[in-house]
Amino acid sequence: MTVSLTLDHVSASYGRTRVLEDLSLEVGAGELVSLLGASGCGKTTTLRLVAGFLTPDAGTIRLGERDLTRLPAHARDIGLVFQTYALFPHLTVLDNVAFGLKQRGLGRAARRAQAGEMIERVGLTGFADRYPANLSGGQRQRVALARALVIDPPLLMFDEPLSNLDAKLRVDMRVEIRRLQRANGTTALYVTHDQEEAFSISDRVAIMDAGRIMQLDAPEVLYSKPANAFVADFVGFETLIPMRAVAEAGDAVRVEMEGGATLDLPRAQWTVPGQEMIFAARPDGLVVAREGEGIPARLGLRTYLGRAYQYRCETAAGEVSANGPLSQPMEPGETAVLIPNPEQCCLLPASNA
Repeated sequence: MTVSLTLDHVSASYGRTRVLEDLSLEVGAGELVSLLGASGCGKTTTLRLVAGFLTPDAGTIRLGERDLTRLPAHARDIGLVFQTYALFPHLTVLDNVAFGLKQRGLGRAARRAQAGEMIERVGLTGFADRYPANLSGGQRQRVALARALVIDPPLLMFDEPLSNLDAKLRVDMRVEIRRLQRANGTTALYVTHDQEEAFSISDRVAIMDAGRIMQLDAPEVLYSKPANAFVADFVGFETLIPMRAVAEAGDAVRVEMEGGATLDLPRAQWTVPGQEMIFAARPDGLVVAREGEGIPARLGLRTYLGRAYQYRCETAAGEVSANGPLSQPMEPGETAVLIPNPEQCCLLPASNA
């Protein structure tokens, strides 16, 4: 039966250091949610709490109707896939995959049949009698995945499972993990520091910082509509400029930035979050032009990208990156305007809260 995972106002500490602060999260039945963030943000601690390796200071953890908060790890019936594979070196692939079934008291013939079927599903037909030492990294990770899936757990959890693989294998394995998770309909929690990996594999992603979830949304929403400056910076909005709404301008809002330059932002294209705000842009979000309605700038270093030129630009609000068309190259030292492209820019609240 497919069930949801719920963390309700969970806090946790290591000694006197608070690692998670009043964290709430719901992973829907059959959904794959990734926890994404830099080292120390709390994502692995969250996974360890759900797995039962740590006990929270406060809050509750539920899997469907079961309260896991104080339940020992071995009684939680969770499938785990680790970064280090955690295979038994003295057991064959078949016996590694069948280990969880043996722990559950399944007979030898039945567990070998189920393990053999799962080995085929993860693409390791013909490898059942090999030992982990005779497998590649990608093959070992497939064995670890098969071992987690064969027990048909209500929750599957991944702790940086692909970080030991090379780039091509990481892409192949994340596709395989997603395919098998969807085929089984298993609820899954996935921990990674790799943004591309999280976005490609997840239904939703929770971006974390200092033990808090800064935004939980579909990858497409996170990429185009970050909720605050922290998330914007995390997903590649390199330019963050404080601005202030100063007047109405017909169907637009006039905003002012440091140095006194103003922009008129049509309401049809921009959502203004308040009088004080942050203008966030990727390099593609500011188009370098000789004239127009934009941010005054003096051009610095020009770099050829193949599809465009990228310029380092000096503005009254600081140095920013902006792209210009190949057909109209400009020289360092020239004055220009940086015209916002609403599809690659957004306006954010002035506070991360």
